Amino acid sequence: MSTFAKVALIAFIVGCVGATGLVRQLRQAVDGVARETAVTETLDASNPDFENILLVGSDSREGADPNDPDFATMGAESEVGGKRGDTLMVMHYVKKTGGVSLISVPRDLWVKIGNGEKEQRINTAYQVGTDVLVRTVRRALGIPIHHYVEVNFQGFKQIVDAIGGVTICVDRPSRDKSTGLFLKPGCTTLDGVKALAYARSRHFEQNLDGEWSMDATADIGRTARQRKFVQTLASEAVSRLLANPLRAGAVMSNGLDALVVSESLDIMEFAKKMRGVAGGGMTSFPLPVYGDTVQGNSVLRLGEGSGELLAFFAGTGPRPQLETD
Repeated sequence: MSTFAKVALIAFIVGCVGATGLVRQLRQAVDGVARETAVTETLDASNPDFENILLVGSDSREGADPNDPDFATMGAESEVGGKRGDTLMVMHYVKKTGGVSLISVPRDLWVKIGNGEKEQRINTAYQVGTDVLVRTVRRALGIPIHHYVEVNFQGFKQIVDAIGGVTICVDRPSRDKSTGLFLKPGCTTLDGVKALAYARSRHFEQNLDGEWSMDATADIGRTARQRKFVQTLASEAVSRLLANPLRAGAVMSNGLDALVVSESLDIMEFAKKMRGVAGGGMTSFPLPVYGDTVQGNSVLRLGEGSGELLAFFAGTGPRPQLETD
């Protein structure tokens, strides 16, 4: 889920490391980023007006350490086999204006997988292959996908710890017993383990007048919390790097090591485009969906208003207005 924030952090570092002598270190780190070749033939050709980047947070337990504080709730790679797209986001960059927009794709969105007719939750496409995931997202949303960026659970925790944590505020006691999350009322700076528990939460509860109440919005609420978290992470990272530029080295080491990107993505050039985002210049859109039931299972489908938003991401329509605009 922090894939977007990682790129934003790199953008900020590109803009400021010249004064800290870290340029060479940054270029070496970027050159070492792993490339995902399976999606190469699946991605859309470059568009002169905009770019769409699929951001994937993988739930793979690869690299899980039995000594990690959250190992009991996470499980080992041998216990939780395979991998799914735990978090899916699409970032839209308009080349003429430099505007950046973000949507979350609920993992419970019911879609046709790949180019076939079999239907399933969208996050299962990742199990089949990253190329199948790209085709599934593109088909389900009707938008092109030009680049691919991925990070797993371990990488998420590393980047949060590298910047010194992320502050999350709640107005009531909040918890998720499945992930081990517990937050007192007010603001708390979360380390990597606690931040992942918050980002993964699918059973988010708040205490109302002495009674614990489950978030009725389920996956919709989860994606809303994730988008807010991403924006907070990027914003706090910028302020802390400004206060201590030497921290940039740790951010690069921990962040870029956990990143996997498509061959088509020039990280340095892309990061330069994202400098404004690192300072908070991004619009986050909720994807309109509604609940449905398929064979007794609760799923989500695209709802009223999704067409207008997705037309913008497809480059065929204007930017939708938010209530806060």
